[in-house]
Amino acid sequence: MADDLLKRLDEAAGVAADYVASAKAALRPLVSKNGKIDRVALDREQHLVHGLAWIATYAETLREVADWARALNEAGRFGETEQMLAHLLVAEYGAQLAGGVPMTQVEIIRPADFGVAAPRIVLSITQEQKTALAQRLRHAQGRATLEDTNLDEDLTLIREQFHKFAEDRIAPYAHEWHCKDELIPIEIVNEMGALGVFGLTIPEEYGGSGLGKMAMCVVSEELSRAWIGTGSLGTRSEIAAELILIGGTAEQKAEWLPKIASAEVLPTAVFTEPNTGSDLGSLRTRAVREGDRYKVNGNKTWITHAARADVMTLLVRTDPNKSGFDGLSMLLAPKLRGDAANPFPTPGMSGGEIEVIGYRGMKEYEIGFDGFEVPAGNLLGGVEGQGFKQLMATFESARIQTAARAVGVAQSALELGLKYALERKQFGRELIEFPRVSNKLVMMAAELMAARQLTYFSARRKDSGKRCDLEAGMAKLLAARVAWAAADNALQIHGGNGFAVEYPVSRVLADARILNIFEGAGEIQAMVIARRLLEEGVN
Repeated sequence: MADDLLKRLDEAAGVAADYVASAKAALRPLVSKNGKIDRVALDREQHLVHGLAWIATYAETLREVADWARALNEAGRFGETEQMLAHLLVAEYGAQLAGGVPMTQVEIIRPADFGVAAPRIVLSITQEQKTALAQRLRHAQGRATLEDTNLDEDLTLIREQFHKFAEDRIAPYAHEWHCKDELIPIEIVNEMGALGVFGLTIPEEYGGSGLGKMAMCVVSEELSRAWIGTGSLGTRSEIAAELILIGGTAEQKAEWLPKIASAEVLPTAVFTEPNTGSDLGSLRTRAVREGDRYKVNGNKTWITHAARADVMTLLVRTDPNKSGFDGLSMLLAPKLRGDAANPFPTPGMSGGEIEVIGYRGMKEYEIGFDGFEVPAGNLLGGVEGQGFKQLMATFESARIQTAARAVGVAQSALELGLKYALERKQFGRELIEFPRVSNKLVMMAAELMAARQLTYFSARRKDSGKRCDLEAGMAKLLAARVAWAAADNALQIHGGNGFAVEYPVSRVLADARILNIFEGAGEIQAMVIARRLLEEGVN
């Protein structure tokens, strides 16, 4: 049975890849001009362009599921649960590729849109098979994952360590912290620091653990499963550390990386401005050098953990005579740590909280700078005009992080939905006995497995030094949708109770919604993916 399924998984991945190639060939003439991709045409054909990104993401997902299944089979661990999950995922995604892939609830991309034949992935699944998989979910409670994730021994131990920490120190209290809209307790921050969360990928010479993005994925996943706030706190340090490692001087690395690794310094990223969103080329916050200081004036918004942070990676325009991305620089801007009563005690800074429905624990702020001073020696890399290039170099890791956080949120949603479906009885039966309930749960489990493998694939590429912006973008695009679907369906299983604030699933739904917005909204992400695909082979 396993050998036949492996063959079908490979065939499905091949058929999906052929569909992507046909769609790309049909689309390219519509968006090209004089042998180059035309930006105006890309915008005009957005539905098709973004649709290409989605079907390519599905094709890559099917490939990664097939590779995961083969690796498990070679290790003698491709068990019935793993086979059922792979079968369901490929059957469902194959049907969607042929009939229409949902980019959102109201936007479907179909083969006919490209003017190409529908792919034929001959793998179907019966209600009996779904019900059999649902029975296996009964035994999943308390486990970190339903499936064998095919991690090595070291990563398995890391997962177990952080799963236990998250279960003991975060999960029991997360909903109360969320409902009270409190900052993550500082003792939890300190414990995370002692466990090495903030120095996970920082080299050992700077006081970190020197681990790779795969370890970062596992840790982010487990912390986010307990609460996205704690999972995302670690990524603040990850982004800052990578910026400094990639673009910093030797002195800046020696100064800041040990402090970030030990949690002595908590960083925050200060990039976004009002009315710019993803359009960083329109950034207006100015930094003017006066002697040995930069003086900063302007406004920033959607700054996570800004009050409690000790240093900002602050993107500014140092050359007003250059437009777009030119003239942007990154400053390592120290600030005083604030609190609820006085969030911004540093001279030259002011701001206030942006109240949000989810993604709490760090709080969001808008900040105004009026003569805020930064030592000139804190210009990242020591050369002006490198800010956007430095930031771009972190995008792969940031999107892998976000995908991992989304996997953790989806895992949480599955667990909450499953627990309720087993405990709640209607008409004398457990909810899980009703097919419309169990079908939701098994599809959540299958998509979670797929998003996890796509995320791990991008992380492994990053760890091996290979370019992975395409794979990281696909992982983020898919995992964000999977998290939202899982949270939405878990709440649906709860019925009216899910709409009550007292039930944790209400928090998970609110948390899941942000994942398709930050680190590149889904629409931006789809455009980036599609452009990369379309540019391949263009003369």
